[in-house]
Amino acid sequence: MKRILVTGGAGFVGSHLCEFLLNQGNEVICLDNFFTGKRSKIIHLLNSRYFELVRHDVTMPYYIEVDEIYNLACPASPVHYQYNPIKTIKTSVMGAINMLGLAKRTHAKILQASTSEVYGDPELHPQPENYWGHVNPIGVRSCYDEGKRCAESLFINYHKQNNVRIKIIRIFNTYGPKMEPDDGRVVSNFIVQALTGKNITVFGDGMQTRSFQYVSDLIEGMVCAMDTGDSFTGPVNIGNPGEFTMLELANEILDITGSKSKIAYLPLPKDDPTQRRPDIMLAKEKLNGWEPKVNIRDGLLKTIEYFDKLLAVK
Repeated sequence: MKRILVTGGAGFVGSHLCEFLLNQGNEVICLDNFFTGKRSKIIHLLNSRYFELVRHDVTMPYYIEVDEIYNLACPASPVHYQYNPIKTIKTSVMGAINMLGLAKRTHAKILQASTSEVYGDPELHPQPENYWGHVNPIGVRSCYDEGKRCAESLFINYHKQNNVRIKIIRIFNTYGPKMEPDDGRVVSNFIVQALTGKNITVFGDGMQTRSFQYVSDLIEGMVCAMDTGDSFTGPVNIGNPGEFTMLELANEILDITGSKSKIAYLPLPKDDPTQRRPDIMLAKEKLNGWEPKVNIRDGLLKTIEYFDKLLAVK
């Protein structure tokens, strides 16, 4: 049994990770300030004697004895991270400093949940880990992009200077149950619009692409990354290399739901990437053969079922 701290543990990905780690027989401490996280996502875990929920903001120091730290705390969708951009930067940067300080003191292994957003609007496709990115440092997305890029720098330098055992993963678009209907992510937006009969809002001409991974594939990739030897720090891409245009995604969701919703086109948001697809060769090599298992249709079926039940309750 390991004692594991998960920051942002009441969020979409964090709640899945807490449950997975608990089921593996670990003691799990979930840390969240509930800006975007929800108690309802992890309330069923509170019955376990090995699960603890702590309300805390990672921009402030936190003291505990742990074996591993998964640092997930940060709003991840544009509608949330652009709401308070200074707070978003503080969460990424000060949160990284505080969690790295904790890892240094306790000799814990620590994983940083970075993002494909560090690649910005990429000029290289697909994106390998040695690509430095094409990011606007003063754009509307910069609070998130540059905050995560700075966090990666902090992780690498704590490792080099203080021998902190680190892992850096770059997460590509992820979807699945426990997403919020109003979180602004494209999958949840399209599904909710289709289920409620509203227009499906596609930005630009709908030809921009994304690669979507189901949440269970991400969780397995994260844990595989944490379990690698200390010589491998990353960064490593965790994503599904299947690539779809926004129109393809919208039409797939319309087909599954049988919705009569129409597609409405809106102006493309500023600095919105035109394409995004992970090169996962490094992950396959270093993460014990990890690769995504869930195809887009199967994942959407499970996610649509979740939203159908959620909207019925509301």
